[in-house]
Amino acid sequence: MNSTRHYVALMVMCSLLVLNGCAALLPRSKEVVHVPWGSFQEVQLAYEKVVTNETTLQQLKKVGFDVYSTPNVRILNYLDVAATAQNIQYEDMAAGLAQCIKVKHLCKGYQIEPKVITSERVGNFWLDIFDFKRVTKETGWRFKAVFLVINDVIVDKFWNGDPSIDENRENLNPLGPLQGAGAMILRLVP
Repeated sequence: MNSTRHYVALMVMCSLLVLNGCAALLPRSKEVVHVPWGSFQEVQLAYEKVVTNETTLQQLKKVGFDVYSTPNVRILNYLDVAATAQNIQYEDMAAGLAQCIKVKHLCKGYQIEPKVITSERVGNFWLDIFDFKRVTKETGWRFKAVFLVINDVIVDKFWNGDPSIDENRENLNPLGPLQGAGAMILRLVP
């Protein structure tokens, strides 16, 4: 009798550990572009230090925007720059942007996108693993800056971004793993 009670208690404890620890088995990922800033606010403050028609590429490097060693910097030619302004009339363009398009090959653009994004599946392990219900939580921040350069001087700059990403995605499949079976059967039929 005593050993049966211990066995039942052991099984209950193991079950609780398995069920409680299952959420830790769900996939997670983190996307980080390694840059000198730890937050959206830090990169925005560095961006604000750049003064058009004054800041040089060397000074840009000192505030953290090193166009040749920062990861994931995209170098834009004047056609790329012009494509970003395709819906703006030339006379309505900012002076630096218009000047960049006018001098063509003498202008380069540098697009820098620092970001930290964490994606984690949360919720019930069993519903997730059998594809009945998947909940993904994405958090972090994203900043995108473009600097237009003529003769090593920044002539224009612009930015956009997401200071605080907090998104939840939920996928429901009432039939679980059988949800896509119809399409698979149709592919097998000649």
